[in-house]
Amino acid sequence: MKRGKKYVEAAKLIDRTATYDVEQAMELVKKTATAKFDETIEVHIRTGCDGRHAEQQIRGAVVLPHGTGKSVKVLVFAKGDKAAEAEAAGAEYVGAEELIPKIQNEGWFDFDVVVATPDMMGVVGRLGRVLGPKGLMPNPKAGTVTMDVTKAVNDIKAGKIEYRLDKTNIIHVPIGKASFSEADLTDNFQTLMDAINKARPSSLKGQYLRSVTVTSTMGPGVKLNVARLGN
Repeated sequence: MKRGKKYVEAAKLIDRTATYDVEQAMELVKKTATAKFDETIEVHIRTGCDGRHAEQQIRGAVVLPHGTGKSVKVLVFAKGDKAAEAEAAGAEYVGAEELIPKIQNEGWFDFDVVVATPDMMGVVGRLGRVLGPKGLMPNPKAGTVTMDVTKAVNDIKAGKIEYRLDKTNIIHVPIGKASFSEADLTDNFQTLMDAINKARPSSLKGQYLRSVTVTSTMGPGVKLNVARLGN
């Protein structure tokens, strides 16, 4: 794969054979984000888990103290008082059965997160085939199936992110933007890692964190020293 000139120049700042402390990594990832837009800073965590075993599936959510730098559109499936509550909390879209054909047949996906009250999961379940592959299906572990829709919407707007293992047992999550200060990125990163460390499956034997890499949208990866991240 041929890399652009900016990428090649940015990559020279990083020693590929080294691993970095968190503060150094955040400094480097900001320096190597040279695109004309405000790049997203992402963390990629390779774990020692085997996601084929239910007890080693990692899934949860955490509110980043400084947010993600992205404005998030929320869709809430709710009725009656709960629908009114969701609207008051600032959800962009609130509805029930009438939204099914719009999503299923018209391919409407003008939202980033879906929240549902438990009584609406029968309705939302009919959208499993379209929401599931996009990672949009509400889930109690992620706090998106709840009666407390006000808290759910507020948390999401404040910078709540979901983390989960992909098919290759890696977790990919955004922790902010290149325009964030190093201190804010570090805070967000530490908050995420605290949650990931707490989520370590008790049945896992051996190393939990295999590698942790931080990268900007267009920039090269910076590897962190996993021994200092809790394992």
